[in-house]
Amino acid sequence: MLTLAILITSGLAQTSDLPVSPKQIIAAPVASDGQPSQVPPAPAPLGPVVLTQDIPAQTPTSEVTPSANAPQPSPDASLQPASPTPSTASPSRDPNEIIVKARDRTRGDPFARLNARSFAITQEVDKAVIGPAAMAYQERVPSPLRSGLRNLIGNIREPVNFANYFLQLKIGKAAETAGRFVINSTVGVAGVFDIAKRRPFRLPRRVNSLANTMGFYGIKPGPFLYLPLIGPTTLRDLTGTIVDRLVLPFSFGTPFNNVFFTIPVGVVGQLDTRAEFDEQLHALHDHTPDPYVATRDYYLTRRQAEIDLLRLRHRRKATPPPADSMPATLPVK
Repeated sequence: MLTLAILITSGLAQTSDLPVSPKQIIAAPVASDGQPSQVPPAPAPLGPVVLTQDIPAQTPTSEVTPSANAPQPSPDASLQPASPTPSTASPSRDPNEIIVKARDRTRGDPFARLNARSFAITQEVDKAVIGPAAMAYQERVPSPLRSGLRNLIGNIREPVNFANYFLQLKIGKAAETAGRFVINSTVGVAGVFDIAKRRPFRLPRRVNSLANTMGFYGIKPGPFLYLPLIGPTTLRDLTGTIVDRLVLPFSFGTPFNNVFFTIPVGVVGQLDTRAEFDEQLHALHDHTPDPYVATRDYYLTRRQAEIDLLRLRHRRKATPPPADSMPATLPVK
């Protein structure tokens, strides 16, 4: 309705700019001497114009009398604006016209409203509990002890890394991961010391997962999810994470199937990760107009970059993804 009102107003304004309209010429009053009054004089005669009031009874048949419904000729052709035919007219858009378009649903995030609410709740819990606990853990636990616990948790997950490299047919990476696990589990005192990355072994730790394997073979990420206390993920990544966490309990049994072992290890791992990336998290959440959208876009971009990198290395093109597609402001879990 607003657009229709603007267009009608604009059309009326354009019509009022005409010096004399055709209706003004036809409906001009006739003076007593038989000549129309208040009609602009024509610069050049355009032929005889006979009004019905001046036609005598013996009008010659050579003179043409316009009918009441016939359009009257204008005294001045310049006063008649050219009127395009409806079939060829191309209306121009009014600059004041307002066009309202519906917002498209974000692809990959069909549960955006629910995810945003979960994000807000998680941030409140993080500010009240998790964040302060993580910073207290970082301040009160000595750095060598925190590093040892981090190495221990990483070494526990090496069998999962090995299995996924094997599933991706990356036999070299799988062999290196197996060597790391053996060296750190023995010489490194159950993984507390990362001896494998030092000389003469030089075997860096490479994280892998079933979610990476599924993405490597072309399985799409599915809908984006932001789960309380878990954080950003997708249906594919969540499924892969659950399966990865079940490998050790079902494969090795005790102590990996004991809650008195798994819960403390999980809590320490989350606190350590939260403390290590505290500055980056604040940089992302505190300096963006929409922290939820920034978190979602970063997570999806980074995960896709990791999958693409796995495929590139599989093709013996170990070229890292573009730097602008991998913002270094949020850790990927």
